[in-house]
Amino acid sequence: MKNEKKISTPVLRRLPKYYRHLEELSRAGVEKISSKELSKLINVTASQIRQDLNCFGGFGQQGYGYNVESLRDSLAEILGVTKRYTAVIVGAGHLGQALANHNTLSRSGVDLVGLFDISPDVVGIDVAGLTVMNIAQAFHFCSENQVDLAILTLPKGETSTVANMLAEAGVKGFWNFANTELSVSNKSVSIENVYMGDSLMKLCYDISAQDL
Repeated sequence: MKNEKKISTPVLRRLPKYYRHLEELSRAGVEKISSKELSKLINVTASQIRQDLNCFGGFGQQGYGYNVESLRDSLAEILGVTKRYTAVIVGAGHLGQALANHNTLSRSGVDLVGLFDISPDVVGIDVAGLTVMNIAQAFHFCSENQVDLAILTLPKGETSTVANMLAEAGVKGFWNFANTELSVSNKSVSIENVYMGDSLMKLCYDISAQDL
């Protein structure tokens, strides 16, 4: 499904949440749902849900609501889940291994094809059915295999150098867990910086606010 309009970042941030809940509803055998019912599940107003989906043409029927499976499949197409992108993890320590072994990648339409590290304690071990390679092999591997995404779980001082190297190898996007704002010289590359502490601090704030 193609969309010519520029979609706002807040809308794009909510789409994966919609998709995740629709996937759960589909697995539970739910066939249809109204925007009001969906709003109760995901804590987004029914009006906001309808507005967001209308950015892509709208999917509901008056008096019926949304067909769960059809809407899930449409969002999967919009989000690229159906395209099956390939990814490597650079930094195969505890976090890198946890991400490799979790089903988040596969369920999001991403196939893990390689892991890299520099530590002799990690290079050569098996993680999620793949052998961790030396980071010196990363450029050739990503270029030869036309890897789409790189997941970075590196010390922040090394992240920019590695990312620029992988961008030159053709990697189009970076999921960065290095606790730093990543930027690369190739401005066509997409970057998602992840700060796990941010949501934890938000939770701490909420708990603190309850005591006021």
